Amino acid sequence: MTVVERLVPDELWELFCRVVPVAPSRPQGGGRRRYGDREVLAAIIFVANTGCTWRQLPPVFGPAGTTAHRRFTEWSRQRVWAKLHRLVLDELGAEGELDWSRCAIDSVNMRAVKGGNLTGPNPVDRGKKGAKIHLITDRSGLPLSIGISGANTHDSQGLEPMVRGIPPIRSRRGPRRRRPAKLHADKGYDYDHLRRWLRTRNITPRIARKGVEDSRRLGRHRWTIERTMSWLAGCRRLHRRYERKADHFLAFTSIACTLICYRRLTK
Repeated sequence: MTVVERLVPDELWELFCRVVPVAPSRPQGGGRRRYGDREVLAAIIFVANTGCTWRQLPPVFGPAGTTAHRRFTEWSRQRVWAKLHRLVLDELGAEGELDWSRCAIDSVNMRAVKGGNLTGPNPVDRGKKGAKIHLITDRSGLPLSIGISGANTHDSQGLEPMVRGIPPIRSRRGPRRRRPAKLHADKGYDYDHLRRWLRTRNITPRIARKGVEDSRRLGRHRWTIERTMSWLAGCRRLHRRYERKADHFLAFTSIACTLICYRRLTK
């Protein structure tokens, strides 16, 4: 098995072909050969997993780092990564692998090495530039909704857009679904207006109350999203934010979440 086939198995490649736009045709008799999308996708996944720079991309993949970065930028602009993540979620939903009974929301901070848009002073890193990843996961820890913001954005401000951001996902039986039965959150989301808003959407809030409830009680159900955050750390490109452009950072986050979901799909 080649390195390309190992990073992009046949099943993942078939899903990717369903969302990637058709490559533009080149005029006959001129220009350099366009590298195949599968080789470029493998190179992008390698950069995401190892955290190497585009210039450090090994020649075994074929395309140079500049070519892989150019294609990454093009596909990010076309929202290919978000479409691929949603497609994998659809496949999981159709097989009954998503558990909507208890979902959880949380976030994680990291330093923004080069600054950029959607960054801000990190209150837990001496005010240095930082970014934040927001996640909603199902009961087993599969990411359903992804968002990014500056590190100084309060967690509570992300709840409503994150819930709205859950796409309508296929179910084994019945219509598509996009609302969990319950949503678990820590004390950073302890606001009555958020509880009221969730109830208007027929979602039961399970939010720890400051000074009232012990976080360990809700931790019995929230440990899965903490595990998902550790899974994201397996994508070394997310240890720090190196991308100045927010859509590129969001793209790497989507790639990491897609790979998490894909591994469950192929179990």
